[in-house]
Amino acid sequence: MTGGRRGEAGALEFLSKSEDETETFGRDLAAELSSDDVVYLIGELGAGKTALSRGLAAGLGAAPRDVASPTFAILHEYAVPGGPVVLRHLDLYRLADHPRELEVLGLPGAVAGAPVAVEWPGAAIREALPPSVEVRLSAEGDDTRRITVTRSKGSPG
Repeated sequence: MTGGRRGEAGALEFLSKSEDETETFGRDLAAELSSDDVVYLIGELGAGKTALSRGLAAGLGAAPRDVASPTFAILHEYAVPGGPVVLRHLDLYRLADHPRELEVLGLPGAVAGAPVAVEWPGAAIREALPPSVEVRLSAEGDDTRRITVTRSKGSPG
């Protein structure tokens, strides 16, 4: 990823000045993901989690126009046109701290084989599907977002 700087503990920090820049950051991040990566997207409503997910999907070969927050569906899968699933996108806002519901969904097995982006990760999902990458998005004005990326110990990048 370009345009960022290293912050505390080796975290990469980037200042996005538009939704398009946040999406582009997601495209760049996608180039560094492997099929078993789990990316936590952490931020308040409107922080840019879905824009970053659009970038991840596009960077992995899916059509970004199809990307929407899976708030009610819980899981969206994005594929290369006519090809395999390249990104699984979870929104666990309503299930973040309910281990039984996550088990009913079949997690983590149900999301194997492609990178996973998780919005609203809570304690339960941290046990079932720990992150290899955490992306924190915070608003710093109308269109400006601070994006901080931290890789877990032992993950490449």
